[in-house]
Order: sequence, then C-alpha cells, then structure tokens
Amino acid sequence: MYILSYELGFLRKGKVKMPLVRTGSVDFGLSAQIEEIGPDLLVIVTGGPLPHIGAVAAATPRKSLADPAKTSASTSVFCYVGHKEDEIARFLAQNLAARLKRKVLVTAGMHWENLTPEGISQVEAQTGELLTAILNSLT
Repeated sequence: MYILSYELGFLRKGKVKMPLVRTGSVDFGLSAQIEEIGPDLLVIVTGGPLPHIGAVAAATPRKSLADPAKTSASTSVFCYVGHKEDEIARFLAQNLAARLKRKVLVTAGMHWENLTPEGISQVEAQTGELLTAILNSLT
C-alpha cells in the first residue's frame, strides 16, 4: 500500500521513504520521487497522465574544466526512440550532481497529448522549479 501526499511529501512502501516533490498543477505538472542509495541519488521524474521512462541521464561530479575551484558534472544520456525527455533528464542530473557533489541518475517520462509551444515553455519553466524543489527537499 502506498501513501501519497502532494506538494512536498513522501511515498512510502513499508519502511522505505521516497520524498516526492511537485511543480505546476495536478493535471499539468511535474513530480519527482527521490531515493538516496547510499551516497548516490536516484530521481524519477514524471508528468501527465502517462508516466513512463523516456530518457535516463547519469551524472558524476568533477572539477570544472573552466575553473578547477568549482564543481561541474559529466553526464551521459540515453533517450528511447521517439521520446524527447533527454534534455530534462540531462539538465536535472547535471545540476544535481554538480550542486550536491554526488552521483545522480535521473529517469524522465512525461506525456501530454497535443502539447503546444506554450505548454513546452511551461514544462521547461517547471523543470527549473523542480530542480529547486529537489534541492530544498534534500537540505
């Protein structure tokens, strides 16, 4: 049995807790389940009525090539044919790995029928909000 709370909450199955963060509306928004796996982080991003795995991004922190005093991240992405979640997965994995200084794996899968250019802009804006919400939930 799962217990789900909206905005900032937890998804529980037994003793496992996965923080859940949301942006946007229930009908048109993004959500992220966060699982700490030892020192590493797994983030499952979904949105719309048909959640799935469309893309996966894995990032590991490293010293910035431009400024070794700063932390950046190397990121690898796999995107299934016909899916467009790769940029969302890359953005989140790269930023989380660099800011948290830990390995991060992001799966992303969201779907809305007939998404307009304005809808795409909303999803892009919500991705930035989701990053902030994830960081806030972990600190």
